[in-house]
Amino acid sequence: MDVLNALTVDVEDWFHVSLFRHHIKRSEWDTLQSTVVVNTIRILNLFDRYNVKATFFILGWVAERYPELVIAIKEQGHEIASHGYGHQMVYEQSRAEFYHDVKKSITLLEEISGEKVYGYRAPSYSITRVSMWAWEKLVELGLEYDSSVFPIKHDLYGIADAPRFPFRVRVQGKGELIEFPISTVPIFGKNIPIAGGGYLRHYPFWFFSNGIKRVNAENKPTIIYFHPWEIDPQIPRINVGLLKRIRHYGNLALMEERVIKLLERYRFGTVKQVLQTLPPPQAWPRVGPGPQALKNHENNGMLHVHQQRKSKSENR
Repeated sequence: MDVLNALTVDVEDWFHVSLFRHHIKRSEWDTLQSTVVVNTIRILNLFDRYNVKATFFILGWVAERYPELVIAIKEQGHEIASHGYGHQMVYEQSRAEFYHDVKKSITLLEEISGEKVYGYRAPSYSITRVSMWAWEKLVELGLEYDSSVFPIKHDLYGIADAPRFPFRVRVQGKGELIEFPISTVPIFGKNIPIAGGGYLRHYPFWFFSNGIKRVNAENKPTIIYFHPWEIDPQIPRINVGLLKRIRHYGNLALMEERVIKLLERYRFGTVKQVLQTLPPPQAWPRVGPGPQALKNHENNGMLHVHQQRKSKSENR
């Protein structure tokens, strides 16, 4: 039988992306042209055409303004999960701020949909070594799984030596949850992303598709993600410099076609459905996500500590 892969959509608007957080003020969000509803409806129609169900990690800010979108996602049988409320990087928040941000989003989504929310994904995969404490807060909120860890090195995110496949996070005295890491393939000893988003837009499609085949050949699932704005080449442009412009706007015209090719070639379902097909995951890190775990991993977290300090100084 073909392996069931997880298909996910991070429901946020084009101006929410972390690359723009120092270019667009939060107070400006409500004044900007929104494209999230029309592009998410396009995605829903596409998934309906291919009879595919997915997990939609919905930003609370979006749900609050467009509750009908949450209802439309629910009515088409997709899983609703949390993307937090205000699209703030986890490591740029205090523990209390993070807890209340996620709680606010869960409350909104559950009130609108009438269904329990089981999963969470951090903005820009920002559960890193310096923010592993977030798992404890997610357990306290009653969530069963997270999909926020990218087992790579990156300027904004990543825990490079984290497991590549789902693992169990135990929070001492409070419970546990399952972490579903973003998909990679090892090449010459380095994990290379094959998870979607900008990687799907910028990599040659054959390379991306072969990566999924490699993972499925191990009888393991991948988890694929993209954003509603990524299928819209006409989204508003802002001047953010050459590299950021390439990262954000590059190959938008190719994205929908590439998603369609994936839907035609591989089996997909929701995160919950995929997790139900797997044997019980192993625990990682073995010491649990408390102070000792942070101490053991702190050396590889310095990049994101620097990012956090830089962000705070820029916002003064």
